[in-house]
Amino acid sequence: MQKRNTVIALAILYTIAVVAIGYVLLGAVGAGLFTLGFLGGLIVWLAMPERATFADIRAPFFITLGLFVLHKIEERELDFFPALSSITGVPVPEAGSPLAILLYVLAGAWLLVPLLMPRRHSFGYYLAWSFFTSMGVIELAHFAFPLFRDGPYGYFPGMASVMLLAPAAWWGLYRMAVPPATNGPARTA
Repeated sequence: MQKRNTVIALAILYTIAVVAIGYVLLGAVGAGLFTLGFLGGLIVWLAMPERATFADIRAPFFITLGLFVLHKIEERELDFFPALSSITGVPVPEAGSPLAILLYVLAGAWLLVPLLMPRRHSFGYYLAWSFFTSMGVIELAHFAFPLFRDGPYGYFPGMASVMLLAPAAWWGLYRMAVPPATNGPARTA
């Protein structure tokens, strides 16, 4: 499926919005992480053919999504944002601020993947790539954050759930890049 210029423009604007809001809320470190996930997903989406179906990624998508919810709970309950703030010097953003809500709404667009991909809508593929890239790549930053704290290397809020979250996302990335239909016998369903 060929990507239309309007969908490419929408994906670029979406990526810019996420990175810009990330910068305003979380500073350069937050924006850098969002850039890796969303711009990385955009680049991979532009470079890769849209061969995978939602059926190909259903299991890794829902497993990764469930683990992401657990990850967000771990971050909230164990004060991820204050810990990040202690490293970056950027104040903890207000959870209910309009920009924070907008960022959650933009990230919530990942929930459209199961609706858009079965219809072969190109934006759904972009969302899937950005979701799996964000979960499988930028979340690994939790293992680097302790290096910027005083004292011995230790737990950083959110780190435990990333040990399951990232590999689930890698599975999704693999299934997007090499769908089962192209890596073995043809599927019947």
